[in-house]
Amino acid sequence: MNMENILIVNSGGTFNKIYNRVSGKLDIDTSSKSLLEIMNKWLCKFDVIETIGKDSLDFIDSDRELLLSIILENANKYKKIIIIHGTDTMHISSDYLDKANLDLVIVFTGAMTPYSIDSTEATANLCSAMGYATSMHEAGVYVAMNGNFGSQKSIKKDRLNGRFTS
Repeated sequence: MNMENILIVNSGGTFNKIYNRVSGKLDIDTSSKSLLEIMNKWLCKFDVIETIGKDSLDFIDSDRELLLSIILENANKYKKIIIIHGTDTMHISSDYLDKANLDLVIVFTGAMTPYSIDSTEATANLCSAMGYATSMHEAGVYVAMNGNFGSQKSIKKDRLNGRFTS
């Protein structure tokens, strides 16, 4: 399986936040700018679907239903999917997709620090998700965050220490 056979679904989250000089807030960039910058540095191309475009704290059930419908629409073309998602409710969305019992490898990733502020963590997490998705052969829903890889049930956000652990 090469990287061109992996679909990236970019749903928003901190990974995609950029500073808005007018409001003084961090807004979600819905143009996949961060992903495009990383892909250009890798000199490779992935198919990317930009959707939802909000902080995961603002996700509602219909957002998770939309993620599932996008995955189902693309299941014939891609058997491996990476979802860039906000870290605060990644566990809810990954559990939702896990219950759908799809015959796909789905890897969730994101970032605690926006790519636009410090590209290191977002890039490392995306690279980890790519490597993990490429090496996985058993269908399931997984998480690749902060150097931890595994089932969505085993990788959790440690809110006290501000990182993901297994």
